[in-house]
Amino acid sequence: MNLKDIGEFGLIRRIAPLFDAVAPGAMGIGDDCAILPGAGEEAVLVTTDLLVEDVHFLRARIPPRLLGRKSLAVNVSDIASMGGSPTACFLSIGLPAEIELDWLDEYFKGVKEIGEETGCPLLGGDTTKSPRGIVINFAVVGRVARERAKFRSGARVGDVLAVTGPLGDSGAGLRLLLENRPLDSDDARVLVEAHHNPRPHMPEGQWLAARAAVTAMMDVSDGIDSDIRHILERSSVGGARVDLDTLPTTACMRRICAQYSWTPEELAAAAGEDYVLLCALAPEAIDEIASGFEKMFGRPLVRIGAITAEGGLQYYKNGLPARLARHGFDHFRGNE
Repeated sequence: MNLKDIGEFGLIRRIAPLFDAVAPGAMGIGDDCAILPGAGEEAVLVTTDLLVEDVHFLRARIPPRLLGRKSLAVNVSDIASMGGSPTACFLSIGLPAEIELDWLDEYFKGVKEIGEETGCPLLGGDTTKSPRGIVINFAVVGRVARERAKFRSGARVGDVLAVTGPLGDSGAGLRLLLENRPLDSDDARVLVEAHHNPRPHMPEGQWLAARAAVTAMMDVSDGIDSDIRHILERSSVGGARVDLDTLPTTACMRRICAQYSWTPEELAAAAGEDYVLLCALAPEAIDEIASGFEKMFGRPLVRIGAITAEGGLQYYKNGLPARLARHGFDHFRGNE
């Protein structure tokens, strides 16, 4: 048996029991962030994320400023998913010695931009030579009121599943790049921008975290097909129903899918890197929370399904059972 047989999340399940013993008041492996004891009623959030050239990004296809923005934004998104605020970041980066200084200037310009927009200044890190490509690792520290922190583990049978924004734009943008499709239309440019320049849903995460009826939350990085399964596993609930008809998608994504005969529901469910928030909510509170969310942010909190007692993750379309040809992303298995 090798790593591909168990996949990224099988590896995490394999090693997690070795590190079950954590300091009093701390919470470790299993959520978007670790939680450490803080001062007073606040807890400290810590997250880290790794980006490897030709795995997470194609240097020739993404402007360095946008890569700088994205490489920090995806970490801030983890802080947002716990209902917190970032306070600082640290960057470890491996670079080929031949890389142009102009490229580096633009990259760090992007890091500075997203840091200023989210209140997450770069305070240090490490640099080293890389023999083959760029390797980027950010660690972000944040804070959250302990009683408001949201986890993957609180979902209950009957809870409604909802997302804070459209799904599939980033995946469609990546597919345009990988298939070398023309990028001269407005729709193509919007989708590639969505892939290259995600926005962490930090205000949305803080607003939702203040509602006790929000029982679980995480950001959509691997696609809801994977991310819902993480909630099911951590919450020890038997299943979920997702109605593919209700997945929020943009008009430009649907037009591009029609143009190239792609299936929009599969991109929405499995492509990932949307960095919207996926949450579970108590059914008796969903109408009030959804109404308040729309008033606050000017767009709907979209209901996509519900937690069920058993059956695993099941998809429906037009009221009938449906299957996906692709599944959420796993680094060692792909979208098998």
